[in-house]
Parts: sequence; C-alpha cells; structure tokens
Amino acid sequence: MSFRARLTLFFVLIVIVPMLSVAIVLFRLIADNETGKADASVAARQRSAINLYNDARGEADKAVRGVGSDEALALALRAGNAGPARVRAQALLKRDGVRRIVITGGKVAVDVGSQAAIAPAVRDLVGQGSESFGRLEVSVTLASEYADLVKRITGADVVVTEGARVLATTLPQVKAAIQLPPPGEPQDIDVSGDQFRAVTFTATGFKQREVRIALLSDDARRQDAISRSRLLAAGILLGFLVLAMTFAVAVSRSLQAQIGSFLAAARRIASGDFSTEVTTSGRDEFAELGEEFNKMSRQLEERLEDLRQERARLQTSLRRIGQSFASNLDSDALLEIVVRTAVDGLGAGGGRATARDGSVDGLEELVRAGTIDAGPMEALTQAEAAAMSAGDGSEATAGEAYALAHPLSGEAPGEVVGIVSVVREGQPFSDRDRELLAYLAGTASVSIQNVGLHETVQRQAVTDELTGLYNHRRFQEAMVAESDRARRFDQPMSLVMLDIDNFKKVNDNYGHQQGDQVLREVARVLRESSREIDSPARYGGEELAVVLPQTDLEGAFQLAERVRQEVEAMQVPMVDGAGGAISVTASLGVASLPESAPEPGELIAAADAALYQAKNAGKNQTVRAAGKV
Repeated sequence: MSFRARLTLFFVLIVIVPMLSVAIVLFRLIADNETGKADASVAARQRSAINLYNDARGEADKAVRGVGSDEALALALRAGNAGPARVRAQALLKRDGVRRIVITGGKVAVDVGSQAAIAPAVRDLVGQGSESFGRLEVSVTLASEYADLVKRITGADVVVTEGARVLATTLPQVKAAIQLPPPGEPQDIDVSGDQFRAVTFTATGFKQREVRIALLSDDARRQDAISRSRLLAAGILLGFLVLAMTFAVAVSRSLQAQIGSFLAAARRIASGDFSTEVTTSGRDEFAELGEEFNKMSRQLEERLEDLRQERARLQTSLRRIGQSFASNLDSDALLEIVVRTAVDGLGAGGGRATARDGSVDGLEELVRAGTIDAGPMEALTQAEAAAMSAGDGSEATAGEAYALAHPLSGEAPGEVVGIVSVVREGQPFSDRDRELLAYLAGTASVSIQNVGLHETVQRQAVTDELTGLYNHRRFQEAMVAESDRARRFDQPMSLVMLDIDNFKKVNDNYGHQQGDQVLREVARVLRESSREIDSPARYGGEELAVVLPQTDLEGAFQLAERVRQEVEAMQVPMVDGAGGAISVTASLGVASLPESAPEPGELIAAADAALYQAKNAGKNQTVRAAGKV
C-alpha cells in the first residue's frame, strides 16, 4: 500500500468514520432530549390535572355530607318512595350547587343531574340500627368545567371520556369517540390528522365506572425543535469535515514531498555517497530527521557519553518517573514503583517500603524489591528505626552493608506513616543518592495522600451529608442496576419509601437543628435495619427509601414494619441541652418488582402511592402497593 493510500485510509478512520458515528449519536440524542423535555412538561401538567381532580373530589366530600344528612331525602329512601326521593334530590341539586346525585343499592334508585358530572364523593347511607339503605354519590363538578380549568392552568388540551362516551373536551376536532392511549408514559397520537403528545390517567366515576382523562400537547413544536437542532448540528459537522479535508490535503502533499527527498538521500547514502545532504527548513520533526541524515553522511559512529552524563540522564528519567506515578490511585502499586525505582536508580541490592503496624516503633513490610540478606537486613532495620524516630532521612552501616531510609509523610505536620529504604554492599551513599531517595519518598507521600483524597471524594459524591445514607443520584443508579439484575436473573426486588409524620411541626416547634437530629436518628434506624446488599438512601426532604434486592413484597413489608416500630419506640434527645426527648412516627409504602410495577419509575410511583395511602389512613403504618393494572 502506498504512502498516499495509507494517509487516505488514516483520514477515513480518524475523521470520516468518527464523524458519521458522532452524527448518528448526536441526531439520536437531539431527538431524545427534545422528547424528554416534552415528556417532562406533559408529566408536570398531568400532576397538576390530578391535583385539580382531587380538589374537585374534596369539594364533593363537603357536598355529600349535606345531601346525606337531609332528613326529607332519608325518609323517602327508607320508605321506598321513588317519586318523593327524586323530587327531593332535584331540590338539593338547586340548593347545594350539586351537579349530580346518584343513589344505588337501596329500595329506591335515584340518578338526577348532569350525566357529564365527574369526581364524585361516595357515602354509605345508614339508618337507625346500622341499617344500610343505599350508597350515595355526589359531584359538584362538570367534566367541561374541569377540562376548561385544567387547560387554563396547564395550557394543555383535555379530553374526558367514560367508556366510549366523550364527557368533555377542549379540542374542537374531537366530535365523537376518540381512542386514547392507555395510562402510563406519554405517547404520540393522531387526532383528525394533527399530532399530539398525550398522557392519560384514570379515575373512578359514578357507579364505579372508569373515567379517563387525557392531556394533549401539540407535537409540532417538538418536531420543529428536533429539525432545527439537527440542521445546526449537520452544518457544524459539515464545516468541520470541509476544514479537515483541506488541512489533510495540504499536509499530505507536504509530507509526500519531504519523504521523497529523504528517500532519494537514503538511496545515495546506501550506494556509498556520504557527501549527500538533505536540505532542511523549519524546526519540525522532519527538519530534525534531515539533520540526522546529514550527520550520518559526515560520520558513521557517535561519541559515547561519559559516566557523569549517563548518570545525569538516568536521574532525570527517574524524576520523570516520579512525576508520572504522582497521579497513581493504587497505593500498593505506587509503593512498589517507588521501591523498584529507588533500587535501580541507586544501584542498590534491595529495598522495601514499610508502614506502621499499630505499635509505637513497629513496622510492617508492604513491598520488597531485590535481595536482602541477613547483614544488609540488619543495616536496613537500623536505618528505618532511626528515620522513624527522627522523622527525616537516616543511614546505618552493618559490616560492608550500607542502608539509607527516608520517611513517608502523612497529612498532619510531622506525621510519619511509613518508611522507604534501600541497602547495598561495598559502597556508601552519596549526597546525590540521599537527594534522589528524599525526592522519591516526598513524591510518594503526596501521591498516597492523593489516593486518600480521591477515595474521600468518591465516597462523598454518593453520600447525603446530613444522614450518611446514599444521595438521590446514587439511589436512582441503584434502582436501575438492581431492577436490571432482577429481570436478568428472574429475582424479586422491592422498594420501601418512608416519610416522617408531622416533620414540619418538629421544625416549627423545636427548630431545624432538632429536625435534622430527628432525620439523622431515623436514617440510623433505616441503615441498621438494612442488609449489606441493600441501598438505603435519602430520597428528598424527610422522605427516605431503601432498595431491597432479592426481596419479595412480603419480605419488604416485614422490614418496613420493623423500621416503623423502631422509629415509634425511638426517643430523640433535645439538641438545646435542656434535657428531655421527643418521639416521632413514620409512614411507609412498600412496592415490589414485578408484582407492583414492571419498571423502576413505576415502582417508585407505586411505593409513593402506598406511602400516600398510609398517610391518608392515619399515619404511623405500612401499606403494601396494589398489584399492577
């Protein structure tokens, strides 16, 4: 293959192929990014819509108490008089601003008001002697009112359906039944030729019928953003390609001309014409190569450097080696490099690195290089003891053995954490040898401290500072990793969500420092109750979580109950020094893969929903998540 062909292949491999790969990945990332932003916006709107629906149901709760306590209606229902019951229900519609009243399960069935009413509140009608004479459902909100309110607040169009019937919509093009996506993640749908990004959630309507509520956002803006971003990226990549090709052509021609000149000169030298010289220009590597050609033509052997120059180069190389291992993050491997470098650089027979073994003067050997016999070992031990005692470089002699030792410094001033020492026979160490060993030991000390700092930073990056649990980012990583492992090996995985009850009152009544202490103590209980393979984390605020690999729903429930009981029995001392203690309780939600949800995100939502149910049911209890729909 010719030089030009190799340059062309090199250009294709390092420029064209990577640019194509970058373009493909970049276009995909652009689409995923815009879709992610659109989905985040749709999800936020969905949460607002759910909150508005819950608010409507809360208003209905007030109305259902008034309707359920009406004596006239109760008398008609107990007597089984359908006509008076409906008349009285109609009167209550006008009096209480109710949109629809439905009574089922008794002697009389009543259904008055708008069929488009949603978000009903439910109450069982019980007479004297705990006799049930019907189930009362009351709504104060029409589907159209709810849809208009959601659109006004979120800006998204709304479609409310019950079965195949459209109760309300803010989209003019929806005239009849519409096929909505199932509840879950946002999806693309087509409505009369228009593209929308839609998300759906369900609620219970009158007579236990399912009401679906869909929020639709115009998808044209997302597609336009993707197109613009891709066009800009393509323009930048194309410009870079043109610039790279221009430089490649210029460099290729220059290299071919210079290599042709060197080839011609080399052929003349090979034929015995040592008077040949290559014309050189500039200060680049090719100019240096030309000068070497010229030297080869003037003399055939190079002068040998004397021992001093060779030793100077060796020490320079050793210093560079020391600089290269200054960033090494393996302390044992680093010490081995230091010892071997010291032995080679000082011409020693052997050497080693030692560290404190916990006693006052005791040293424990970590690494060794070369051979150390009995006589050299005696000198080495004496030099190490002197260096440990003095905190500085020391020497010792035993017969013909000469030992040199230097301490490894710790983070605190004057702290000695170990010793680097070498020994040789027949030749004492010079000042230059002492300086070199001191340099290597000093560089190794800094590197070992860097290892400790690196480990500290790595630990802090995944740990919540207040509680000592994993932080939210590490929690999400654990969720993804453990769910993937659970699916791969067909094993269960569970999640426990914990929220401290009435935590705001603790902060308000006792101060945030006391609140932090409560949070630390609850975190301690959760951490001590978890196994080695579990991942307890601070999810956010006063909400904690623990990922439980290889644990089914019942096992997670048992752990959650144990945590709840220990939190309830816990006494948190007052931080103001006045004595006394306070107690708190916690509510917990438990969910499991695959019983509760198929994906990590849905598992979190299921556990959070169970936690919310525990809160609503009176707090200080554990609730299992319902099975997946």
